[in-house]
Amino acid sequence: MIVAISGPPGSGKTTVAERLAKAKGFRFLSAGSTFREMAKDYAMSLEDFGRYAEAHQDVDRELDAGVVRRVEEATRNGGSVVVDGRLQPWLLQKHGIPCLKVLIDAPLDVRAQRIAGREGKAVKQAKKEIRERERSERTRYAKIYGIDIRDLGVFDLVVDSGDKSPDAIVSLVVERTAKWAT
Repeated sequence: MIVAISGPPGSGKTTVAERLAKAKGFRFLSAGSTFREMAKDYAMSLEDFGRYAEAHQDVDRELDAGVVRRVEEATRNGGSVVVDGRLQPWLLQKHGIPCLKVLIDAPLDVRAQRIAGREGKAVKQAKKEIRERERSERTRYAKIYGIDIRDLGVFDLVVDSGDKSPDAIVSLVVERTAKWAT
């Protein structure tokens, strides 16, 4: 089984994905973590690296091909995986890889507060960075793949994390995996 978890920055997608993988005994893969590692390798902030990726489509293509390859490897012999990343539900669908597609979202103010707390920055700065990152991702994904990440029609489950704990969301997803697998 494959569970693909998407969501905007600060929505809680990685926290939920990690906890879900642990609860179900699935392997965990994170496209977002890989992108952050690539930004560090290039000695760029996430915002600067996002702009760089807009001009260099090979960055996203390399990242996304690697994620698809790792998902296929993890599930080749019946293994199960939880993969988190903004684009993953659309990307796996585009490659004909069946998966439960989950969107975790929260209001901008909540997401900015989470990121500000996690990264030790002002909420106003976090909001600015979130808006820039979302703009960059929308631009890149539309240009490279023809995908509108604001289209929620691809998802099997949409959860607002603004008023739910990560564990409550994991419970919702576990319940949906049981229904989806039958």
